[in-house]
Amino acid sequence: MKDAKVNLWGIDLGGTKIEGAVLLSKENPEVLFRDRVATESHLGYDHMLNQLKKMVDLMAASLGYRPQQIGIATPGIRDRNTGLMRNCNTTCLNGMPLREDLEKKIGIKINMANDANCFALAEANMGIVKEKFPDARVVFGVILGTGTGGGVVVDGKVVNGFHGIGGEWGHNYLDDSVKDLCYCGKVGCVEKILAGPSLEKFYFENRGVKRTMKEIYENYKAGNDEVAKLTIERMIHFFGLGLSVVVNILDPDVIVIGGGVGNIDLIYTEGRASLQKYIFNDRFDTPMLRPKLGDSAGVFGAAYLS
Repeated sequence: MKDAKVNLWGIDLGGTKIEGAVLLSKENPEVLFRDRVATESHLGYDHMLNQLKKMVDLMAASLGYRPQQIGIATPGIRDRNTGLMRNCNTTCLNGMPLREDLEKKIGIKINMANDANCFALAEANMGIVKEKFPDARVVFGVILGTGTGGGVVVDGKVVNGFHGIGGEWGHNYLDDSVKDLCYCGKVGCVEKILAGPSLEKFYFENRGVKRTMKEIYENYKAGNDEVAKLTIERMIHFFGLGLSVVVNILDPDVIVIGGGVGNIDLIYTEGRASLQKYIFNDRFDTPMLRPKLGDSAGVFGAAYLS
């Protein structure tokens, strides 16, 4: 057994899977263990706790010891005043004292952060930022997928913030052209405009045909679909406008963009030019990078919480 004292234990609590990983150390993130079990959230909160315990037991059996603490990436945030989970798309977690209940069940200290924070943490410490800009101090991780989110990492550590909402640019007010109520309780927030389903909805409302973002982008590139052109131009405009607020306040050294919408090439060219128009500077030099770790980012970022 390698030096267990410095091993990093992490769990990614997803909607369909609970994934566990153990890394050798912060300096040498060799993967010592990685496996998953089903979340089975449809069976309720108590069952999910048992599945989490099952994952911890599998990790302990493989490594031959139980750690003093474990990091967990969650699909929402823990309210620091009440200790209860909120904003979770795995809805049976909302209103529940997840950290306290799990600590009681497994007898191990739990450190928690939401999945967007863990994405940013992993890419900063062992992903694309570590590879290309190892001296970067401030990293902003962007999620542009079925939802929108973000995470702030400073000097290799997550900035959760006083309310636990550090980096949550996806629920900044952006524009009132969309009247749909977001689950956050507002209309016109970034998520209701820039998330993949929101862009697909805009296309459908203006064309009367349902298409995926991949299909919309292909039609845009083919140049034979005026609504696809409107949709992509809308995405580019609001990407720059929405992210400019983050850049003006945080001025990160590096921005990493994850999620399905983040795979669209124009984000890194036209989207970058749009952002430059709105920031409080005469140029925008910040590197904007594609992530390296893919769906591993959540569990690896969780390990860096421990």
